[in-house]
Amino acid sequence: MVIALAVLVVILIVVIVIQYRAYRARSSNLEQIHSKLNEIITGGTSEKLLVFTDDRALIPVLIEINHLLEHNQQRAANFLKMEQSMRKMISNISHDLKTPLTVVLGYIETINLDPDMNAEERKVLLSKVHAKANEVLELIRQFFDLARLESGDKPIPPSRIHMNDICGKNMLAFYDTLTVKGFEVAIEIPDKPLLAWGNEEALDRVLNNLIANAIQHGGEGMAVGLTLRSDDEFVYVDVWDRGKGIDELHQDQVFERMYTLEDSRNKSYQGSGLGLTITKRLIEAQGGTIRIYSKPYEKTVFTVKLKRIAFTA
Repeated sequence: MVIALAVLVVILIVVIVIQYRAYRARSSNLEQIHSKLNEIITGGTSEKLLVFTDDRALIPVLIEINHLLEHNQQRAANFLKMEQSMRKMISNISHDLKTPLTVVLGYIETINLDPDMNAEERKVLLSKVHAKANEVLELIRQFFDLARLESGDKPIPPSRIHMNDICGKNMLAFYDTLTVKGFEVAIEIPDKPLLAWGNEEALDRVLNNLIANAIQHGGEGMAVGLTLRSDDEFVYVDVWDRGKGIDELHQDQVFERMYTLEDSRNKSYQGSGLGLTITKRLIEAQGGTIRIYSKPYEKTVFTVKLKRIAFTA
């Protein structure tokens, strides 16, 4: 009996020792985790929590902490990128507003300083003032639209869209202008009706932006086209041109705020840099995506992808 009790006491002592050592090891790990987390948070670094442990209860906790750190670090990086982009946009907006307004003031000053100016010359200067004022209004409108899109204040209710009709309508709106200028125009729209999930007003603006963009930046290729196609899940709209194209280094930047494309496509163009950003936001608001492929003087293609809806007669 005494021997049995002695064995039991030894077993209990061993268990207590093992538990104590496990407790000490866990306490050490927790102290190490606390210290490292404090270092990462205080320093604002992109490090991960590296703690070597055999404690099976701590391992999943460490994994989730690292996931949380990664998520927060990504959000911080995105916020910093957005903040830098906004600063650049405000700077460029200020410059783009200042330039036409300075020209407008110059024209007005010229008119005021010459009261004997003939009617025809005055009319020409006033028409230039009008054109520059419209530039300012368009820039402000684009800036306001982008702000509303990014804040979620601009409602874009989805519905069924007949893609054949909307693609044909937008391309034909440019057809006469293009043919008069000698452009080759290619329109590929299947006879089979294709329906997509989106917003007709937003998609009208997207296609108008992309076609106008193809004409303005790819005009030297003298060819513009639109192709409507689909697979089992999605509908695709390709708007293309055969102009100078966009260098591969710039292709990831074309949808960023204030990227004006003048370095990659047309040095004579000075735009607000908001058109393609607005286009991308409008597509994303419809649950779609947009991407670009460009091979200079062969083909530059902007492809819009929207969720397909099965057609029922």
